[in-house]
Amino acid sequence: MAQGFGSGWLPKGPGTAGTLVGLLWTWLLMLPGSVAVFWSGACLGVLAAVWVCGRAEQILGAHDPGSVVLDEIVAMPLCFGTLLTVQALGPGFTGPAGFLAGHPAWLVPALFAGFRLFDIWKPWPVRQIQFLPGGWGVVADDVLAAVWVNVPCFVVAGWVPGCCGSNG
Repeated sequence: MAQGFGSGWLPKGPGTAGTLVGLLWTWLLMLPGSVAVFWSGACLGVLAAVWVCGRAEQILGAHDPGSVVLDEIVAMPLCFGTLLTVQALGPGFTGPAGFLAGHPAWLVPALFAGFRLFDIWKPWPVRQIQFLPGGWGVVADDVLAAVWVNVPCFVVAGWVPGCCGSNG
């Protein structure tokens, strides 16, 4: 599980592969069409990943091994958090199709690329927090990378017409 159901075994780009699996996790969390279910599942996923990734470190005998990508998987939905919540508070959130219909086509690839950028670049405090012990360090840096993705999303949500399902 920590190795992303095999996605972490790729010799090149296991984090990117894990992030792709994270898009599937995001879609599953969106399926019920409830922002409460989405956030509950995302938060429970993060907490479970802390334990699973901590155990994986012990089993593999390394701190944050490259093959452990569950942290990328559970952080990816957080990249959608601001826009999904704004949509739920405005025109309404009805699930994956409604989310995609309410946003421009470039949004999902941009969130994906933004997450990979911040996860690799590790701006402050992403790099510093990865040194927390056990699974906390493995998962916390990805959660903060997702927070960084939400900063421009929050700005774009308010300034780009049509970005969050509104016409202006």
